[in-house]
Amino acid sequence: MDAASKNTGPLHSPVNVQNRLNILIGQRDLIQQQRDRRAADLAAVSEYLGIADAVDEALESLSEQLFGKIVTVLEQNLTLALADVLEQPIELKVDRAYKRGAATISFHVERNGHAEDIMKGQGGSVANVLSVGLRMFALKTLDPAVHRRFLVLDEQDCWLRPDLVPRLVKIVHEAGRELGFQVIMISHHDSSAFEKFADKTYEIVPTAHGVEMNERKAAPAKPDR
Repeated sequence: MDAASKNTGPLHSPVNVQNRLNILIGQRDLIQQQRDRRAADLAAVSEYLGIADAVDEALESLSEQLFGKIVTVLEQNLTLALADVLEQPIELKVDRAYKRGAATISFHVERNGHAEDIMKGQGGSVANVLSVGLRMFALKTLDPAVHRRFLVLDEQDCWLRPDLVPRLVKIVHEAGRELGFQVIMISHHDSSAFEKFADKTYEIVPTAHGVEMNERKAAPAKPDR
């Protein structure tokens, strides 16, 4: 016995037959609606698959337009920073891609045309320089009404040789002035490495009661002979 028969009882009268017919008609209409919805979903999927490649190409082109200028600025300026600080023929390269619906970028450096991992070799000095530049660039893109142009660099020179530290300080000082940043650099290197370029230099020294901070006065410039 089907569902319609259970709801209408035995077919002993025209009324029961009509009731059963009405139920079957309702079931037919419901099945028809479900089929129509599935057909519409299938058509939408087919349409999407038909334009998916074109959409990906359009998004990739848009990504190129949006990030192309930014990438060029990063490559040019950070390559100059690497050359100024490390005095080596290292170039920053930015790789762009469009994966899983999102634009992505990754970084590597090249020396004489050969790719190198930023995090390997150079004792971390390449990563030191690049991370300073990328932080400044990121801060520059933020709304100054919401984010103050204030940057703290904690041990950002930790992998640099002592003789290279003033070069990094010079880059940070010049970039900070140009971009309107206030920058505080914290370092374990000798404070004399900062005196030539920093506006103010302080030394934090241990005492019997804790620590104290003393402003270090720059040595007077020697007269030219």
